[in-house]
Amino acid sequence: MQNDFNESQTRTNLMRAFAGECQSRQRYYQAALIAQQQKLVGIERMFRFTAEQEERHAMVFWKELKGSAGQNVDISAGYPADVFENILQLLDASAAEEEKEHSIVYPDFARIAADEGYPDIESSFSMIADIEKSHRKRFEYYGRLLREDRLFRSSDTEQTWLCLNCGHIHKGSEPPQECPLCSVAQGFFIRECEAAFTSCEIIEQ
Repeated sequence: MQNDFNESQTRTNLMRAFAGECQSRQRYYQAALIAQQQKLVGIERMFRFTAEQEERHAMVFWKELKGSAGQNVDISAGYPADVFENILQLLDASAAEEEKEHSIVYPDFARIAADEGYPDIESSFSMIADIEKSHRKRFEYYGRLLREDRLFRSSDTEQTWLCLNCGHIHKGSEPPQECPLCSVAQGFFIRECEAAFTSCEIIEQ
């Protein structure tokens, strides 16, 4: 049996999730600006890419709140103040927050939605929880590369690096200090496998 939406805990959880995703979007946008200032363009783009996904999550939760249109939804929640200048600290803090959302917050919200008779909202919480796991892995990946001083180094002499500015591909254990084609700094390079749309080959049926 479905509970009255405007009396449900699910309604409160949706507003908490909406606020949380908006906060995440802004935190990652600010982190991208820090990365940009430090000329770490690959990490900047990654933060912006993730911020856009968090914005879409907020829109999902916002639309689910249509049953309370025109009302105030009071919430009590805590959000991280990850005001760091250090990229590694930003990556670690972001990974920790994503893990919390993946393993605790959204599974709990999904369970409550199911108990209150909102299977569609339960599904939204569960699917977004899975996405937050991918975000955590993304942040951990770049955090490990930075921690091990491997962001621009590889033990593979056949490693391919992509210039995010012009698309130049460089092969070697590290990217050039300056792109030989467009002259941007090394910070524009990422491993080719990290870039979107790099394996666009026709799959024969």
